Amino acid sequence: MTQSITPAATHAMLRPAQPPDPARVAKAAEDFTAVALGEMLKPMFEGTDHSDELFGGGEGEKTWRPMMIDEIAKAIAHQGGLGLNGPVTQAMLQMQEKAR
Repeated sequence: MTQSITPAATHAMLRPAQPPDPARVAKAAEDFTAVALGEMLKPMFEGTDHSDELFGGGEGEKTWRPMMIDEIAKAIAHQGGLGLNGPVTQAMLQMQEKAR
């Protein structure tokens, strides 16, 4: 017993059930900004690998560096994200409005 999915039913599934919540959209924009900033920060830390030297951090340094970069990016995004949070939030709200 399978039911066929009609185009109208598919369109109804794609539409948001409720209006966008600005707080959730702002949080998603901040998270997106943090990921983008993390990718921009990674090259800055590639030249700082001293884990194999006598007083380097060893395997712990290699393991924890990506998490440290992510946390730095989250902190920057939380403080405004180099001015990216506002435009990203607006773009996300516009996309949601067009989808309705």
